Amino acid sequence: MNRWHFLLAASTALAGCTTASPPPAPPVSDAAPAVPTAPEAPPAPKAEIGAFGFDEAGMNRAVAAGDDFYQFANGTWAKNTTIPSDKSNYGMFTALQDKSQQRVRDLLDAAKDDSGSRVGVAYSSFLDEAAVESKGLAPINPWLAEIRALKDRSGYAALQARAARNGVTGLFAGGVAQDDRNSEAYITGLGQAGLGMPDRDMYLVNEPNLVSLRAAYVDHLTKMLTLAGEQNAAARAKAVMAFETKIAQASWTREDVGDATKTYNRMTRAELKKLAPGFDWASYLSSRGINANELLVAEPSAFKAIAALSAKAPLQVLKDQMIVQSLDTYSDVLPKAITDESFAFYGTKLNGTPENQPRWKRAVDFTTNILTDEVSKVYVTKWFPPESKAAMQQLVGNIVAAMGRRIDNLSWMAPETKVKAKAKLAAFTPRIGYPDQWHDYTFDVRRDDLFGNAWRANQWAHDWNIGKLGKPVMRWEWGLDPMTVNAQANFQLVAITFPAAILQPPFFDPNADPAINYGGIGAVIGHEMSHHFDDQGSKYDAHGNLTDWWTPQDVKNFKALSQNLVKEYDAYEVFPGAHVKGEFTLGENIGDLAGILSAYDAYQLTLGGKEAPVIDGFTGDQRFYLGWAQVWRRNYREANLRSRLLTDPHAPSMQRSWIVRNFDPWYPAFGVQPGQKLYLTPEQRVRIW
Repeated sequence: MNRWHFLLAASTALAGCTTASPPPAPPVSDAAPAVPTAPEAPPAPKAEIGAFGFDEAGMNRAVAAGDDFYQFANGTWAKNTTIPSDKSNYGMFTALQDKSQQRVRDLLDAAKDDSGSRVGVAYSSFLDEAAVESKGLAPINPWLAEIRALKDRSGYAALQARAARNGVTGLFAGGVAQDDRNSEAYITGLGQAGLGMPDRDMYLVNEPNLVSLRAAYVDHLTKMLTLAGEQNAAARAKAVMAFETKIAQASWTREDVGDATKTYNRMTRAELKKLAPGFDWASYLSSRGINANELLVAEPSAFKAIAALSAKAPLQVLKDQMIVQSLDTYSDVLPKAITDESFAFYGTKLNGTPENQPRWKRAVDFTTNILTDEVSKVYVTKWFPPESKAAMQQLVGNIVAAMGRRIDNLSWMAPETKVKAKAKLAAFTPRIGYPDQWHDYTFDVRRDDLFGNAWRANQWAHDWNIGKLGKPVMRWEWGLDPMTVNAQANFQLVAITFPAAILQPPFFDPNADPAINYGGIGAVIGHEMSHHFDDQGSKYDAHGNLTDWWTPQDVKNFKALSQNLVKEYDAYEVFPGAHVKGEFTLGENIGDLAGILSAYDAYQLTLGGKEAPVIDGFTGDQRFYLGWAQVWRRNYREANLRSRLLTDPHAPSMQRSWIVRNFDPWYPAFGVQPGQKLYLTPEQRVRIW
C-alpha cells in the first residue's frame, strides 16, 4: 500500500539542545519588536508580500508572542479575513489554490472552443449545464439498472468489482501499489471501506454534533434514494445506516490504519477466502482483472467482519447502499438536484460550507482530475520558471545537509543506525515543480457527454492501476499534480515532492528575505524530509522497504521522546471536550518539529557566522519564525474543524504554529518568559532531532 504523507488533509530528545545557537538577539517585548541595536538594512526589493516577504499588517501586536504566537503573527489577518461562501476554511493554501484554479481557467477558456483540444472539450462538456439537465439521470440509469437487476447474492461481489472500476468504492478499497517490503515490485493491496461518512467515530461516538450528523446522513440517504426513483426511501435509508453502523463497529481506528506494520498482512487468495468467507473473493478479484495470487490485506479483522455482514445483510440494503454511493460519486456530473443534495450533506452539513463552488471552478477541477497531465503540461510551461526550480534545488540541498548534521549529533541513536540514516538521507529523490514524464490518456472525451467523460476516465484510471502488476515500478509517477498547493513524502520511493503551485509566496519568493523563505518553504522541505524518519517513515530503509533497521533501543528511545509530543498535542482543547489527537497527528507534528529545526540550521549556515541584518525592526530569527507562522494563516468553519479533528492527521493550523515553543532560539527572539501560556521550561521542550 502506498505510504504518502502530505503537508496538509498529503515524520527523540537530545541530552542537551543541539540547536545551532544564533548570535545574541536584542530582547523583544511581546507587544512589538524592540528597537534594534544593529543598523537597519534596506528592505528586500520586489518581495510580493510586505517589505521583505511577511505581512506585518496581519499581526496582532497586542497579543504576547509567548501567550499565543499564532495570534501575535496572524491575529489581525484572522480577524479581518472572511471565509468565502464556497469554502469550508480559508488560508494561505486555499488562497494559492484559488490562484492556481484561476490560472488553469484562463488556459481552459482559451481552449474551450478548440475541438482538437481534449482539455477544451472536457471543460466545455462540464460548462454546458443545460445539456446535463436535459439528460436527467439517463446517463447513469444503465448502471443503476444493473444494480437493481441483481437478483441474488451470488453476483454481488462481481457487481462490487464493476463498481470499483467505475470509481465507486463499495465495501473494500484498494488497488496496485509498491510492495512495502519489496519496493521494486507492485502488489495488490486491499483496505476496509463501506462507510458513507468519513470516519467510524461519526457513527459511534455520542457527542451532540455527531448525533446530529447521523440524523442528517439518514436524511441524505433518504433524499438520494428518492431522487433515484426508489419507493419507501425513509425506511430503506435507516436500514443502510444500520448496516454501515455495524461496519463502523468492525472498522479499525485511523491510528491503527496508519500503522505500516499492523497493516502489512500478506496472504494468498486461499488465505483471504478462509479469513473472510462471507464474500466471493475469486469473483471480485477476477472481475477487477487482478490475477496475482498474493495480496496485502490491511485490516484482517475488519475484512472478516465486513464480509460476514455483507453475507447476512438483506440484498436490498446492499443494493440501496450502492445506488447512493454511485449517485454521490458522480453527483457533480449529474443534474442539479443530485449535485445540490450531495453538497448539502458533504459540503454544508459535514464541513459547514454554505455554497457550492461556481460551475466554472468545478469545471476546472473536473478537467484537471480526468486529464491531469494534459492540463499540467500547459500550466508548467507558462507558470513555472526554471529559476524557481534551481532555487528550490539549492534550498533542498542545504536542508538535507542540515538534517545530516542533526543525525550526526543525536545522542539517542546508535552509531550503526546513524550510518544507515545518513545513507537514507543520501538516497532522497527531490521532485520539484512537475514530473519528468506524463501519462497518455487513451479514453474518449466528448463535448456532449459529461457523464461519459467521467465514467471513461474512472475506468481508464482503474485499468492503468491494475495493469501495473508484473511491471517495473513507475518511479516517475507523482500522485500530485503541479497545480496542487501541497507537498508529499513517499516512503517507498524515498522521495520528497514539491509541486509548482506551492512554490509561491508566502511559501517561497526569490525576492523575499531568506529568513522568510527558510521559515516558509524551508520548513516545508524539512517537514517532508523528516517524514521519512517519523513514527512510520522510520520503518522504511534507504531502498524504501519496510524493515527493522533501527536497533531495539533506538526504537524505545524514539517512542519515549515521541510520547512527549503526543502529550503536548493531546492537551490542546479546540472545542470544549474536543482535543487534538496527539497519537493520530504524531507523524505530522514530528514533521513540523524536525522540519523547522533543519530549516533553521540551514538558514543559520547561510549567514556564514555573521549576524543577520535587522529589517523593519525584525531580527533574522524573528523573521524566520514569522515566516513559519505566516504560512499557517487559516480560518475554519466550526463543522469543518470538528470533522478534521476526527479525519485529518494534521493538527489545526493554530496548533501547528505553536510547535515553536519547543525551540530554544524562539524564546530570546520574542522575549518569551515563564508564566506565559506557551512557555515551556528547557526540560519540557520536546527534542527529538
